Amino acid sequence: MIKPPLFSAEDQDRAYDEWGANCGPGAIAAICGLTLDEVRPHMGDFHVKRYTNPTLMWEVLRSLGVRFSVKAGQFRDDGWPIYGLARVQWEGPWTEPGVPMRARYRHTHWVGAAQKAGHGIGIFDINAIGNGTGWCFLEDWKSRLVPWLLEECVPRASGGWHLTHIVEILPDSLARPVST
Repeated sequence: MIKPPLFSAEDQDRAYDEWGANCGPGAIAAICGLTLDEVRPHMGDFHVKRYTNPTLMWEVLRSLGVRFSVKAGQFRDDGWPIYGLARVQWEGPWTEPGVPMRARYRHTHWVGAAQKAGHGIGIFDINAIGNGTGWCFLEDWKSRLVPWLLEECVPRASGGWHLTHIVEILPDSLARPVST
C-alpha cells in the first residue's frame, strides 16, 4: 500500500523492552517516516506511563514539526483520515453511559491510515508488524486483526469499536516524505 516503516519487528521488540514502545509510538513512526529511535526523544514522559493519550499525541506531532488537523467525536468506517492517525476506542463495559471518561482511555489503540484512490484504505497496526510492514487493508484489519486483538488484549470487550480522534497529517510537513 505505502512504503514500509523504517523499523522492523525486531526493532519494535527492542524498543518495547527498552522504553515500552507500543501502538502510539509505532503509529507515529510509521506515518511520519521515522524510526522508533527517532520518535523516542519526542515522547515526553511516555517511558513512565507507557500510553499515548491525545494530549501527548499532539505534543509529539508538534515536537516533530508535523502539521496536522484533528477531528474528535465518535466515528465509524466513514471517519478514516486520508493520511494520518486514528485513535480506536474498544467498546465494552467502560463505554456504558455514566462510566467516567478516563476509564475508556485504558481501552484505546492508535493506528496509522492511508487512503489511495482505487486501492481503498490501508491500516498500519503495530500488532501486524510481523507481516513485514505492519500495513494491511482495512477489511483485513477489521475481520482478522481486530477480533484477535480483542480476544488477546481486551478480554471484556464487546467486539465493537469506534474512532475517537481522526488526525490528518500533511505529508509535505514530514522530514522524510512518504508516498501513498
